[in-house]
Amino acid sequence: MKDRIRQLYNNSTLTAKIRYSYLILLAPIALFAAVCFYNIWIINRNYENMINSTAVASEFSLDFKKDFDYETYLLIVENKSIDESKLDDMLNEASRIVNGLEKFTESQENMNRLLSVKKYLKNLGIYKDRIEENLTTGNKYEENIEIWENDVQIVTSLIRETIFQYIYYEISDIQQLRIQYRNFYMVLVRFLIITFSGILVLVVLLSYYIPLSITRPIRKLSEVTDQVAKGNLTVRSDVKTGMEVSTLSNSLNTMIDKINELLEQITKEQVRLRKAEFELLQSQINPHFLYNTLDAIIWLAEAGEQKKVVSMVGNLSEFFRTSLNQGKDIISIREEIQHVRSYLEIQQVRYQDILKYEIQVPKELNKYMIPKITIQPLVENALYHGIKNKRGPGRITVGAKREEEYFVIFIEDNGIGINKERLEQVRNKILYKTSAGNDIYGLYNVNERIRLNFGEKYGISIESIYGEKTTVSIILPYTREG
Repeated sequence: MKDRIRQLYNNSTLTAKIRYSYLILLAPIALFAAVCFYNIWIINRNYENMINSTAVASEFSLDFKKDFDYETYLLIVENKSIDESKLDDMLNEASRIVNGLEKFTESQENMNRLLSVKKYLKNLGIYKDRIEENLTTGNKYEENIEIWENDVQIVTSLIRETIFQYIYYEISDIQQLRIQYRNFYMVLVRFLIITFSGILVLVVLLSYYIPLSITRPIRKLSEVTDQVAKGNLTVRSDVKTGMEVSTLSNSLNTMIDKINELLEQITKEQVRLRKAEFELLQSQINPHFLYNTLDAIIWLAEAGEQKKVVSMVGNLSEFFRTSLNQGKDIISIREEIQHVRSYLEIQQVRYQDILKYEIQVPKELNKYMIPKITIQPLVENALYHGIKNKRGPGRITVGAKREEEYFVIFIEDNGIGINKERLEQVRNKILYKTSAGNDIYGLYNVNERIRLNFGEKYGISIESIYGEKTTVSIILPYTREG
């Protein structure tokens, strides 16, 4: 039995162990407190009832006999009329006091005394009615005087004596109750001494055993975590004592496994990120774009447009300076916008009147960071898949807006747009990372690099109305350099 209890305790949760300890300590205290409170409640109730009964009895005027006798005499000698008489009020008040005393009286002897008083008051009422009847039917003075002397005065004397007896015995009971109080407190003090001595012994025993049963397995877990902190991800915990500690041990082992998985995943994502950045760099060094730009520069030089040549060469230089910057993968919005502006300036020279552009990015966003070459591929996509397929001049707008937890950079063109079926295909390829063709590779690449750098809740979204416009939005966190 002892071993079974020990096994049950060891397999219990830490909360259960603490609760068991509290129960062991509190059980005798609770039992003792219950007994004490019950006895105190009984004694207090009796004491209060006696005090209340004595107080109510004191309301019964000691002059009741004199007042009632005198009031009856005034009625008999016709010094007061029946209507002016206060005898009914005096009897009603006396009955009220007696009824109040019954609520607080505990002893049977005093209850009998109250019943006697009630009978006396009833008799007084009968005598009063006979006197009033005599006064009404005719002045029977002699008969009324006889009732007053032989009945009324005797009964009022009995009432006074009975009330005095009632008060005397109530006070005697109060004294007895005080003695009970004193004896009870003596027993209470002795029991408190014994109880707290026992509790002290239990506290000493439990203060040794309970912390030991808790700290020992936790110390083993601490040793495992120290090994993990030092980089040893092969270590495992084998603590099985205690439900919660055992669960914690299993969770620690699971965490170590997850760390290994995350490290492997991070390694793979870093490889993906570097691959995406390399492929992006390759796309920037587009021979067709470079050849066309150089041809345009030669054409401008031959036409004597030296200022445009200087501007175009400067924009080309600025464009490749950002593209080929190997030291920074994350740059400021200001740098990225300058990169986009250089690109658009070059393309505007090539496409002349069919391309207009507008950049409206609030200056307060310039301090935040963005993956390098994020906006330009989307602008390029808008140009080649939107504007070029449209008849007449086209416009590309680069703007931005602030939200509470993020900001949005949008690229909008008034090109040919995308039909609903094709739009859904593009969204799915980007969202589910399916194989992306050359026509949407820029979108896929940008979205992939944003999520790898900032998390899955960031990236791009596409909205389009076929024949009217297409808007690509870039959702980014408020991230500053450093």
